[in-house]
Amino acid sequence: MDSRVASFAPVVGRTARILVLGSMPGLRSLAHAQYYAHPQNLFWPFLGEICGAGPELAYPDRLRRLTEAGIALWDVLGECERIGSLDTAIRGASEKPNDIAGLVARHPELHTIAFNGAKARQAFRRHVEPGIDVERLAQLRLLSLPSTSPANASMPRAKKRARWLVLRDLIAAG
Repeated sequence: MDSRVASFAPVVGRTARILVLGSMPGLRSLAHAQYYAHPQNLFWPFLGEICGAGPELAYPDRLRRLTEAGIALWDVLGECERIGSLDTAIRGASEKPNDIAGLVARHPELHTIAFNGAKARQAFRRHVEPGIDVERLAQLRLLSLPSTSPANASMPRAKKRARWLVLRDLIAAG
């Protein structure tokens, strides 16, 4: 079985102010060619509350709502080897990052990078942070959020939701 997986292209509008980074799409997302396609993943329900991009909308409409709200979406890793969907199954030596440093450089209005889970933050720290200009990095708010994956059962939904709703405040603040 080939264990090499690749992420999707970024979803980014002209006025991206917040970049939400996952680690690598799970198998269900890869099969559907959609970010956060697993029906038990809490990402779209939370984004429904944050900016109206809920799971009741068709996928293209959700993406449009994200970009209208100034939210960009991507994964830290562009490619890796992994059996299954779990971040813990990613083989560290196989990790190849996306060009997030380039995206940050092209979007000076970007002020926040939010990490969907610990693996996304850890991979960003290892692969991306060293490639971002120190002054630009200092301008960014790096926000670690709990994973919305159904595999993250250690934190109650209400607590995850409360942590994610900070994005709504950041959107309102501009």
